[in-house]
Amino acid sequence: MINVWKPFGMIRLILFLLAPTGMCIQSCAQRSNDWKLEKMPVDLETDFALSALPLHLRADATIYLLDPEKGFYVSRKGSNGFICFVSRTEWEWSEFRQDLATPISYDAEGAKTIFPVYMEVAAMRASGKFSPAQIKDSIIEKIRKGIYKAPARPGISYMLSPVMRVYPDKPDDHTIVTMSFPHYMFYAPYLTNSDIGCQPHPEFGPILNNPSQWVLGERKGPYGYIIIPAGEAEKMKIVSDAQQLLKRLTEYKSYFKSEAGIGHH
Repeated sequence: MINVWKPFGMIRLILFLLAPTGMCIQSCAQRSNDWKLEKMPVDLETDFALSALPLHLRADATIYLLDPEKGFYVSRKGSNGFICFVSRTEWEWSEFRQDLATPISYDAEGAKTIFPVYMEVAAMRASGKFSPAQIKDSIIEKIRKGIYKAPARPGISYMLSPVMRVYPDKPDDHTIVTMSFPHYMFYAPYLTNSDIGCQPHPEFGPILNNPSQWVLGERKGPYGYIIIPAGEAEKMKIVSDAQQLLKRLTEYKSYFKSEAGIGHH
């Protein structure tokens, strides 16, 4: 009589022996060097983060800096309800970039409802245990479950930095550019261009931006903004006043160099 359990036992033994290899393949794939960010010099990152805010709000704002091995941490506790930081990972695009650097600030409402997403994304990336797709799926699931919610009231995010390294288009376009585009962002969850009669790429007037909606579907993205560009005179002053910061940034990484108003790869 043939022992039919013997082949199955052998298969189970083989699978058991291979299991660590499989786990290593997955772990090694997630631990490739693309997840680990380079730490910006503290003074440079601090000044770059603060540049997102108008001058009168900087002294009393909370500053978050990034520890590439842990995530964001409070470098200085403020008292006016505003926070600022440099975003290095955008979950909607589902990729790890080394050259993304966007100064962002939020008022108290944005700090409470939107910034926690950036914190979790940074912490997950810093752990080295998650792929970009896993991070994206985790954030989408938490939005759908209501763990992460839209801002509960109108509010503002200042992005007045003289330069930023960003994705300029939807998450299906992985182009990244350096540009000088100081602007104001007002919370507009779930809003669409048709709601405000806005063209997708207007030459003048407000711009609607909502990457979370592009990922989750129309009227399902909680993190939308109506963007108002800074006026030309204001922009020129911002860039002029930030010449030393711009010099330090370009000495740190050449990709920060950009002609005013023009983005480059």
